[in-house]
Amino acid sequence: QVQLVESGGGLVQAGGSLRLSCAASGRTFDAYVVGWFRQAPGKEREIVAYIGSSTPYYADSVKGRFTISRDNAKNTVWLQMNSLKPEDTAVYSCAANLATRGTGWYRVREYVYWGQGTQVTVSS
Repeated sequence: QVQLVESGGGLVQAGGSLRLSCAASGRTFDAYVVGWFRQAPGKEREIVAYIGSSTPYYADSVKGRFTISRDNAKNTVWLQMNSLKPEDTAVYSCAANLATRGTGWYRVREYVYWGQGTQVTVSS
C-alpha cells in the first residue's frame, strides 16, 4: 500500500513558476513509477510527466517548461513548472504503481495509487 500526498499548488501569474511535491509512504519507493496528471474543468485527465528508473517522459505540451525529478531516499517526486501558461490551470495529481505492473505509463489506467490533487491556477 502506498499513500501519496501532493503539495505546492497555488495561484501564479503567467510566466511564473511553481514546484509541486508528491510525498509517498512505503519502503520500496524506488520500485515505483510515479506520474503527474492534470485535469482541467470539463476536460479529461491527462498525463503531464512520469518518472521511473530511466529517462523521464513529458507530454508535448510541457516539454522544455516542466521538469520531473525524484529522490528515493526522501520518497518524494517533484514537478518543477516554469513559464506557466493559463492553459496549465488544472488540478494536478500524482499517481504511482509498481514498475513491474505496467507498460504504458502515459495512461491513467496504469496507476493504482493516487493522491488527492492540488490546484494550480495560472492567471493571464
